[in-house]
Amino acid sequence: MSYQTVNPATAALVETFPPISEYELERVLAIAHNTFETDWRKRTVADRARIISKAASILREQVDEFAQIITLEMGKRIMEAQVEVMLSASILDYYASRAEGYLRPKPVPDVPSAEIRIEPIGVLLGIEPWNFPYYQIARVAGPQLMVGNVLLLKHAESVPQSALAFARLFEEAGAPRGVYTNIFATIEQIGRIIDDPRVRGVTLTGSERAGASVAQRAGRNLKKAVLELGGSDPMIVLEDAPLDWAVSSATAGRMFNCGQCCVGSKRIIVVGQERSAAFLEGFAKQMASLQSGDPADADATLGPLSSERALNLLLDQIERAKAGGAIVVFSSRGRGISPTQPGHPRRRGLGYRYDEAEPAARARSRYIACQGRSDREPSVALRCGRAD
Repeated sequence: MSYQTVNPATAALVETFPPISEYELERVLAIAHNTFETDWRKRTVADRARIISKAASILREQVDEFAQIITLEMGKRIMEAQVEVMLSASILDYYASRAEGYLRPKPVPDVPSAEIRIEPIGVLLGIEPWNFPYYQIARVAGPQLMVGNVLLLKHAESVPQSALAFARLFEEAGAPRGVYTNIFATIEQIGRIIDDPRVRGVTLTGSERAGASVAQRAGRNLKKAVLELGGSDPMIVLEDAPLDWAVSSATAGRMFNCGQCCVGSKRIIVVGQERSAAFLEGFAKQMASLQSGDPADADATLGPLSSERALNLLLDQIERAKAGGAIVVFSSRGRGISPTQPGHPRRRGLGYRYDEAEPAARARSRYIACQGRSDREPSVALRCGRAD
């Protein structure tokens, strides 16, 4: 397993980082466990909050520096990268400012002598993906560090500099050594970390295959596991939805983060044949208006895919969609691939099971979710999201 920064806009290899050695892995595990037992768990919530709030302030003060790193490593457009940095800061501040209330003991109704307490459990392992290099970490680190746990973070192999930047963030904010530790671990080492009795839980954002593997290992050790395995959300355009608004919303929902977003509008369902044709025409025009460019350029409306692997995966998805009966309504090619819109599927086809944060707009899935609007009858949105 190789941790590398490869600029997706140029395909240039920028830097390679070696995986953590067995000696170093044992050392950071021991430090994290000792820090939890002797320091972090014993601090007041207010003391922990000062450090987490400081980290949020540093993100805001250095928004451009942090944003440039993820633009370099995974091709996120610089304006979207800046938004991600600011969102990550807001998440850290949210938990720093609210943790004291969340962690206050709560009485149990009808049992006067009982109360519910939330207590830290120890060292946790986080395994996070490349598509939102800071946001994915912040939503784990914010609540877990505030409750008093400590975190080992294994990031995606393609964003090592982003991973190091977030580790330096907490160090600069004043967190004791061992509270937040970045590790460039191999798959084999991840399994042994989950097995280690000093590690009390694991969280992963990624594929179903990775999630199943982590869940199995955690279950074997009777450890807590939290898994976020993506999705395949539809955008359902109902009869009363303004069509221009729906087209613009669909374009934004599909192409945010260059389409590499687990909650993007991967399937678009328009009610009514005439409205469907009008929607398709407008959607194709908006897709055609996107222009590939340097993601570091604030004027670029479309950046590159995150990697050559992502490009090849998308090309394969498009071919499978066509083989499954889809008609390509719009496609253009530049460096890598520009927006491609398969439409009018004749039968169940393209990848109806797995989510890889895929950038192509598509149809059909076994997953049901609803992004809909009905001004006349709000309950419609609830009915259209039911699996039955």
